[in-house]
Amino acid sequence: MLIQLAIRDYAIVERLDLDLHDGMTAITGETGAGKSIMLGALGLCLGERADVGSVRHGCERADISARFDIARLADARAWLAERELPQDECLLRRVVTASGRSKAWINGQPVTVSDLRALGEHLIEVHSQHAHQALLREETHLRLLDTYAGQTEAVSTLGEHFHHWRARRRRLRDLQESGNEVQARRQLLRYQVEELDQLALAEGELETLEDEQTQLANLEEVLGDAQFAADCCDQDEHGALSLLHHANARLGNAPEKTQRQLADALSMLGEAQIQIEEAARELHHFVETTELDPQRLTEVDARLGEVHRIARKHHVMPEELRDLHQRLSDELASLEGGEHDLEALGEEVEQARDAYRQQARAISEARIEAARNFGEAVQAQLAFLGLGKATFEVAISPRETPQAEGLDQVRFMISANPGQPSRPLSKVASGGELSRISLAIQVVAAQHSSVPSMVFDEVDVGVSGAIAEIVGQLLRRLGAQGQILTVTHLPQVAAQAHHHLHIEKRSEHDTTLTHMALLDDAGRVRELARMLGGVKLSDRTLAHAREMLDASQHAQH
Repeated sequence: MLIQLAIRDYAIVERLDLDLHDGMTAITGETGAGKSIMLGALGLCLGERADVGSVRHGCERADISARFDIARLADARAWLAERELPQDECLLRRVVTASGRSKAWINGQPVTVSDLRALGEHLIEVHSQHAHQALLREETHLRLLDTYAGQTEAVSTLGEHFHHWRARRRRLRDLQESGNEVQARRQLLRYQVEELDQLALAEGELETLEDEQTQLANLEEVLGDAQFAADCCDQDEHGALSLLHHANARLGNAPEKTQRQLADALSMLGEAQIQIEEAARELHHFVETTELDPQRLTEVDARLGEVHRIARKHHVMPEELRDLHQRLSDELASLEGGEHDLEALGEEVEQARDAYRQQARAISEARIEAARNFGEAVQAQLAFLGLGKATFEVAISPRETPQAEGLDQVRFMISANPGQPSRPLSKVASGGELSRISLAIQVVAAQHSSVPSMVFDEVDVGVSGAIAEIVGQLLRRLGAQGQILTVTHLPQVAAQAHHHLHIEKRSEHDTTLTHMALLDDAGRVRELARMLGGVKLSDRTLAHAREMLDASQHAQH
């Protein structure tokens, strides 16, 4: 349940910290005092749309936090666990800046506004004053009946079956219409893949072939250069070895003292002679053992020519051929697989249709059974609300075409007076009757909700007197099962509450601010007296308010 609500610089609220309790809490205040502000702030934490008007005038941002106790809310804990969010608490926070930008957090972790909205559905339900209008729409009737029948998850699964069936059916139709094009594409791909299979270009082969071609094409020139280098090293008249030999001989005839001075030079000349002899041997060995291979060069040229020809044919670079081969092979496998097999796809469509119809029939049976019980429960509440002569029923008829929600059309039907035929709820003329019928339906639906916290925003509009007291009793009964927050203008409803939250607007230093506070027993009497008798509180009005509060408390015990 909602245990704390903290509001900072929102609308005309500067700072507000509220501790909330289980049971029924009445929220009252004069018209325009800002009762909707609290619900608006809560709505932001539940993912509703924000705008710049949310920020108090002259402030940079509005900051709202809502803390929930989820110890008994398994669905909420599972939602948090699935997203790896902390589960030791449930704190929703929303910040809206003066520029209209907003940020959201759940348990201190940044999230999207849609995440707030999704989690909020497991935490609290809001029955607004516009619920009367929503109840005139048949999709609302279907949703409420499914909730009452415990079929919400089954209907969600049915929707998945429906969309899968429709997607398979659309795919089959598309393939049937484009069958010739697919066949032509398949034949082309077979030819192209077979050609690339025959080429069988291995990984790294292109680079190896190009290196080998370069080496083979230049080999004759390389051999000539090697022979020339070997000749330069030889001991003929102009060879390096012959010249070194003469140099060593000449220096060897120098005086001993000079030889000592040239010792390093003589040593290096000796080493150079050894190195050149080794180089000469290596060069001669290379020339003698290396043979020209024109046949291999022809083979390499032919292989490279074939690779470049096929690359040009497919308008790609040679190095892109392997990736092209893989892509075309994958596409061919797809076209030759079950996805493009009309017979196999037709069987898939039939299986998807059968799965949908089987699930839809089971849901229809559950709806038919629940419709009778739902109608009887609403009928009982109508009698309690002074509409004992009205007849309420849930009419179920088959749809002309299957839908994601199933095969049924659900309508709430009402006959306000005996002998009159039942008509759709949207045809009810009396606003007062509609508000009571709407309240009866909401009360019955709320009793079967998995969410223990509910907000009723002026759902008692259009009722008064004894009926208003009964409305309060109904809401209190719901509060005994969880937490009910109800915004009301009726003292008969407020008197039934376990707790009473009062909202008032004050002007301070040319600034208008809203204050909210839980009332004690004396404060409740004064507020009920104001609601009963207006601005001036007479002793008689106060006594009436005390009597009303005492009577409701006594009835509750």
